[in-house]
Amino acid sequence: MKGTKLYSIFTGTCPVCHIGKMYTNRNAYKISETLNMHERCSHCDTKYRMEPSFFIGAMYVSYGVGIAVATAAFVIAYWSLHFSLFASFISLIAALVLFLPLIARVSRNIWINMFMSYDKTKAKASKND
Repeated sequence: MKGTKLYSIFTGTCPVCHIGKMYTNRNAYKISETLNMHERCSHCDTKYRMEPSFFIGAMYVSYGVGIAVATAAFVIAYWSLHFSLFASFISLIAALVLFLPLIARVSRNIWINMFMSYDKTKAKASKND
């Protein structure tokens, strides 16, 4: 799957080389460090923040990702587990709160992958070359 945008989105790796990690802490649930990113890729030296406030656009993506998570939570709770409407709504809220750090990271990953593409030459080349 390496070489696809989905690989970079789900692994949090550099969208250009798919080797360097974008986040300083792999654990998204370390809340104080959820969105802390490296300035550049450790492998191919790609700059992650192309301009100031670049990742504000990820808020629009997070809305869509959040709607997908909320819909899935509701469908599972209401249709599969046969919860009441109120209990399904509570489980929807709980799912959104529980998955908030992951939604934020995946949204950033999707956003940056909209503007950058995988480059085989950078994936093979070493920064020290």
